[in-house]
Parts: sequence; structure tokens; C-alpha cells
Amino acid sequence: MKVTALETLTIAEFPFLFWLRVHTDVGIVGTGETFWAPGPVASYIHDNVAPYLIGKDPRDIELHDRTLGSVYVGARDSGAEVRGNSAVNIALWDIYGQALGEPLWRLLGGRTHQTVPIYNTCAGYKHVRASKKNSLFERTEDWSLQAGDSNDGPYEDLLAWRFDAGKLAKSLLSEGIGAMKIWPFDIAAEASNGTRISLSDLDKALEPFKRIRDAVGRDMEIMVELHGLWTLPPALRIAEALKPYDVAWLEEPIRYNELDAMAELARHTSTPIAASERLASRQMFKQLIDKRAASVIMIDLAWCGGLSEARKIANMAEASELPVTLHDCTGPIVYAASCALSATLPNAVYQEAVRAYFTGWYTEIVADLPPVTEGRVAPLDGAGLGMRLREELFERPDATVRRTGV
Repeated sequence: MKVTALETLTIAEFPFLFWLRVHTDVGIVGTGETFWAPGPVASYIHDNVAPYLIGKDPRDIELHDRTLGSVYVGARDSGAEVRGNSAVNIALWDIYGQALGEPLWRLLGGRTHQTVPIYNTCAGYKHVRASKKNSLFERTEDWSLQAGDSNDGPYEDLLAWRFDAGKLAKSLLSEGIGAMKIWPFDIAAEASNGTRISLSDLDKALEPFKRIRDAVGRDMEIMVELHGLWTLPPALRIAEALKPYDVAWLEEPIRYNELDAMAELARHTSTPIAASERLASRQMFKQLIDKRAASVIMIDLAWCGGLSEARKIANMAEASELPVTLHDCTGPIVYAASCALSATLPNAVYQEAVRAYFTGWYTEIVADLPPVTEGRVAPLDGAGLGMRLREELFERPDATVRRTGV
């Protein structure tokens, strides 16, 4: 089997998403995906990856990982090279599974969990869609929106946690979802550049936690997303203020590559620190683990190097008695691959999911999705990823399609 062509797709409506199809001479097509700045990723794929990969056997996944990962620059962080390599790796595993007629989870060692509990990242329907707010250098949340400003569907969870977090918690529990993630501290971080948080801003940010606990008591786990926006002193203040609410973790409280500051915070709070979706390569995660800067290891397949690298990172965390959770607030291909990998990892505690996505716009991209039942997700059983991009995406007027090869 040989690779014959690499085909990339971007869609203006989803300006941060990037899709890849790897074509072979036996008719099998593998699908990959990554997230953020798709233009540079596409250039890297066509200018650098295609000349190497075309004509090679796509099943030599480890060889291709090592070769593509040995570039002079961009090999140790989630730059365009690593994001592109992540998409390639997922597509090659998809090809391998189709060639053998087996699902990804079988190829990755088989299930250690039949299903994995999800936590719902409380984003809304427009969270990754194009708008005047979308920019590589701007936050995508519009803090001026008020309750009722969006009626795209029943799961406008971004506005729900801002204005009625207790009602949202009840809604999630009614579907068997016992964990949710919110980010009420971000507006204060943006105002101060993360350098301070006033007591009044702290009280405002704590209000959703109070409402959740008042509504459902301790039946809901609450994850706190801090988006790496804070310096150490306000992060310490936030951690201390959250103690009465017994949150599940503080996610990326400090910039993701400031490992010493993260370790300092970890030493001064009993609340677990989760990090970091934005780290790439097992070498960077080894530093995070060795410094005990995080006690929940969060991995994103689109940014760390793909399925192969994620599995190695998870195994390294397991050797250090640390749990992992697979980050996904991006697209359906990475989501499906993550659900497959989560099912195989004995130290996986949660799979991230966004119900506004998997019941909403994900269905515009693919036909099949991992089923969520009573707050738990099962991997797809089809060969490889068990899904493919809808063909009509390539005919959309806002689609940009590039192909290198025959």
C-alpha cells in the first residue's frame, strides 16, 4: 500500500478547523484533523509532508512519526508542524484500521473501559463558528451577550452557566452527565491581563459555583477552566476562594509552559491542577510530570502529535500514578479518535465533550459519532475511525480544497 495524495479542507464558517485526507493506491482514505491557524498547517502539509509521505506505506506509522517529528523547528510545541503532524498521524491510524477491518480502539490495545464518563464543557453553538469576534489574537467569548440572546438549540450552555448555572447543572444531571466545566474567571483576567483579581470580581466569578451547589449539592463535579490567563498571585487567590466548592480541578491556571510557577501553585493548594492541552511531545509532558506541576494530565490529540504520541504520554503518566483526560473542544474527527483512545487507557478518568457540538454542528461534518448514554461515551466500532467527512463539505462555496498528488 502506498500514499498517492494528500488533500486538505478548510471551511470559512469554521475558521479554526483543518481537515486532512490521505489517499492510497488501494482506495482507502484516512481522515485527520487539527485546530487553530489552518492556513500555515495546510502550507506545511503540502510543501513539506507531501513530498516525504507520497509513495510511502502509510502503515509505517512509527517511522513517519519519527521522521516528521525530527524537523529543525516546531518539533517541541504545538506550532503548525506539530498540528499538521497530529492530523497526519490520526489519518494514518484510520488507514491502518480500515486495512485490517478493525476499529481504532482494537488497534490501540483493546478496551479497558466499555464506556468513559464525559464532562460537559459548557460552550455554545457558535463557539467555533465564524463571527466578527473570531481572530487569532482575540478571545471568542462575547461577554456582552445576555440570557436569551441565542436560540440555536436547547444546549446554549455558555450563556446557561453565566446566567443560571444551577438550572444548567440540573439539565446535565437529567441526562446522566455528572461533571461540567466553566470559566467565569476569564472576564477578570482579560481586564487585568491576569495580574490581579479584585475581591468584587472574585465574588462575581464565584456566583456560578454557589448556584450549582445550591441547586444540586455535591452531585455535580465542577471543573474550572482558567485558560492559562493568570500570574501566580491571583491564581493562588482563586484556588483558595474555590475551596468551599470542592471543585474537581483547576485547569491550566497559569500559562501552560510556565512549569515552575504551576508547580509552585500545586504545592500551595489541595485542589488538583490539570494541564496541559497545549503541550506537545512526551518530552514536554515528562517535564510537567517530573515537576509535579499537575496531578491530572490533559492531552489533546490535535496538538500533542496525534494518537501515537498521546498514548505514550498517557503511559508515562500511568507510570507516575497520574490520571489522564483527553481534551476535545475542537472537531468531530479528534473527538472520535479521543473516545477510542480513552476507552483503551486504564488511567483515563474523563473524556471531554460538548453536548452543543455532538448534538449540533458535528452532525454537519460527519454522519456517525460516538454514542453518549447516561453521561458516558463509547467508541465507534467501525473500521479505523468509524467515520468519514461528508462529501458535500468539499462542494461548499466557502470550502478551500487543496490536493497534492494524484
